[in-house]
Amino acid sequence: MKKLLLGNAAFARGLYEGGCRFVSSYPGTPSTEITEEAAKYNEIYAEWAPNEKVALEAAIGASIGGARAFCGMKHVGLNVAADPLYTASYSGVNGGLVIAVADDPGMHSSQNEQDSRHHAIASKVPMLEPADSQESKDFVMEAFEISEKFDTPVIVRMSTRISHSQSVVECSDRQERELIEYRKQPEKYVMMPAYAKGRHVFVEERTEKLVAYAETSSLNIQDINETATLGVITSGAAYQYAKEALGTSASYLKLGMVNPLPVDLILNFASRFDEVIVIEELDDVIETHCRKIGLNVRGKELFRPIGELSQTIIAEKILGKKNETVSLDENIPVRPPVMCAGCPHRGVFYALSKNKITVSGDIGCYTLGAVAPLNSMDTTICMGASVSALHGFNKVRGTEAEKHSVAVIGDSTFMHSGITGLVNIAYNATNSTVIILDNSITGMTGHQQNPTTGMNLKGDPAAAVNLEKLCKAVGIKRVRVVDPYKLEETEKAILEELETEEPSVIISRRPCALLKYVKHSAPLKTDTEKCKGCKMCLKLGCPAISIKNGKAVIDHTQCVGCGICAELCKFDAIVNQ
Repeated sequence: MKKLLLGNAAFARGLYEGGCRFVSSYPGTPSTEITEEAAKYNEIYAEWAPNEKVALEAAIGASIGGARAFCGMKHVGLNVAADPLYTASYSGVNGGLVIAVADDPGMHSSQNEQDSRHHAIASKVPMLEPADSQESKDFVMEAFEISEKFDTPVIVRMSTRISHSQSVVECSDRQERELIEYRKQPEKYVMMPAYAKGRHVFVEERTEKLVAYAETSSLNIQDINETATLGVITSGAAYQYAKEALGTSASYLKLGMVNPLPVDLILNFASRFDEVIVIEELDDVIETHCRKIGLNVRGKELFRPIGELSQTIIAEKILGKKNETVSLDENIPVRPPVMCAGCPHRGVFYALSKNKITVSGDIGCYTLGAVAPLNSMDTTICMGASVSALHGFNKVRGTEAEKHSVAVIGDSTFMHSGITGLVNIAYNATNSTVIILDNSITGMTGHQQNPTTGMNLKGDPAAAVNLEKLCKAVGIKRVRVVDPYKLEETEKAILEELETEEPSVIISRRPCALLKYVKHSAPLKTDTEKCKGCKMCLKLGCPAISIKNGKAVIDHTQCVGCGICAELCKFDAIVNQ
């Protein structure tokens, strides 16, 4: 049976066909759909965990319990999960353990552009990299086999293009796997120094065996064109770009296993050609390996370690020609990054911007509060850092900073890694004000449930964390809830909490405007007789509002009737339909 599948959907199909029983992940673009698709198979238990570290630890536990298990995340999520990953490399597995990490060359939805191959090298676990949807499915199944054969977690490296591109996939039936017997083996699973020393020896010996496996593995493919004098060593999406750009003018060694890398296979391939070029996105991992084993190759002198590659870039750098492109005469308007019409975060950010408050920001769709016209975010580092960074900022800058600085963090991000930062504020005592933007969902990655929503991944009822009680439980005495659609109330709460002499939390609570169950008010309109064209309403940055012929105009197809613009208008020019 053949299907046209996204790379992520094909990956989930590989989990199903490979007999996976347990899935635990945290949503992160471009990896999210793997777990969402896996949850559609009744044979697989699937869950959203509070963060990637918890998710991987749960998957490790399921593996030790004898099941084939999976954990998925985006590249920065692997930073969070690095602690259990590096130790799981030592302890190994019982049932197969596969980890998906989706890199984001070009930073389409990420705060950095790191190359996850470095984690595979440093943790000394094998990494596979598919180049299309069929391989996304097949490599998952092979990863489970490698995991159990070599007693190791296996990382499968996806990327934005492979995750979100479609190609034809040959689907098969599920290979049901019985639970592997669990045996008490403290010398294998208890990683205290006395046992870990022995497991490190095992890891080094395993690496030698994996290199030998890589030499002959069908994951690594030679595509030889007999007349070609150029050899290309590549992997993943870069292979597809190279094939399209260079065609039969080159021969290719496509590495499906990118850690550990083979030696003899690469040397034998390179010996056939006058010139060898390594084409890889981001860092020079393959190129460095080639130089280490004595090959004189070209790579990053041609291709920068920044952004995505393309057919055009490869053709220009190697063949010296640009692909023909077609340009449009029409000037297509740019779609600026902006919070949605009716976004509940808009009122909070307007109040912060109006009062020139320093904002320690976090990861989520609310990061758009940093852009014009709100311009109300000073820093964004990583998940949960807003709370911790505010504490450090206030500690060194003192009382004046405490009265003019806040942290903002979403409900899902707070559950991910903001709680411990709030504990630190309470424990180490800064008069810091934290605003939790509770929109009742994980918004940026596509409306996934989280521990505060009262539903699990399947949409079934689940225990819901009470944010008010949680904040008080960790030592915050001042906790108040505001409706961000009520501008005056929201601004008043922020200014009052900044003046207090103790830590405080404001929960800005209003569901995401895009949630299907949210009922909106009727769209608003402008009374052109009253409108003075002062443009005060534009300071909100709402995409539903524009100026035409000197008057404010509200797009009724976008407006959800939140009323914030009406609160701002000093001339009562924004009214109900």
